[in-house]
Amino acid sequence: MLRVAAFLLALIPGVAAVHATDVPHSSTAYTQQVEQWRAARVARLTAPDGWLSLIGLEWLHEGANRVGSAADNDIVLKAGPAHLGVVTVAADGTTRIALAKGVDATIDGQKLESATLVDDMHVNGDAAPTTVRFGHASFFVIDRDGRRALRVKDSDAAARRDFVGIDYFPIDPSWRIEADWVPFDPPHDLQMGTAIGTIDTVKIPGKAVFHRDGQTFELLPYQEEPGGELFFVLADKTSGKQTYGAARFLYAALPAGGIDKPGKLVLDFNRAYNPPCAFTPFATCPLAPPENRLDIAVTAGEKKYRGGDH
Repeated sequence: MLRVAAFLLALIPGVAAVHATDVPHSSTAYTQQVEQWRAARVARLTAPDGWLSLIGLEWLHEGANRVGSAADNDIVLKAGPAHLGVVTVAADGTTRIALAKGVDATIDGQKLESATLVDDMHVNGDAAPTTVRFGHASFFVIDRDGRRALRVKDSDAAARRDFVGIDYFPIDPSWRIEADWVPFDPPHDLQMGTAIGTIDTVKIPGKAVFHRDGQTFELLPYQEEPGGELFFVLADKTSGKQTYGAARFLYAALPAGGIDKPGKLVLDFNRAYNPPCAFTPFATCPLAPPENRLDIAVTAGEKKYRGGDH
């Protein structure tokens, strides 16, 4: 499930489009680089299909699920035709949709009567899950530990229309920290809770060890995709106060020598950002594990979102 912690998030690791290792020599240039990164992150967040467009997370049961905006459906959508169609989940997890006769909708951009819905955990490579679109709304199927749900989006969602912007701590170059990378052989297993109450086990290839204010701290990352950047789900003494309580996310480029050798990596906490769950109740975010709850106030990166109480 955690493979999609950043799916669409920006389709993160797109969030790391400007790598923390590519730091200009002057503080002014560094500030501009962080501001550029922030602007790109907000653009993804507020895109027509970004996280702010979510209007539903609707769990499917095995068998037939009638879907539409009318109250007599099994799944009542907040947008779209009264009776969109029927989504059927087979015993083996295969999910299909049969659209209602005459409904104005497309399946992956095509006018089809029915189709198999490939969920977000079973797509190949960079392919996207099968998307059913109707007007300015759409949905696709997500798989969370064998449970399937419709992730419903609407480009006219209130959360997107009413977005109030993101508050940040001042950019502080001292929070761009070079850490020691200590690889694990073999990788360790780490259990991580999620916002929907599930527990996932991820492989931890090593730990980042850094120093701040005379203290030593450690953070455990995992890779969402083989060869991908290191992904940290962390909390600190600002969590639940100045910052979102459940976690903040942070990416780091791989050490120059690879993750299987000791080396150095950069933790740029000015790029610590809120998970989707800070903006919408319809996301399925990982929570910071106890091992990544730092006993220090990380006064860098994104603050708590003023526009919601998620």
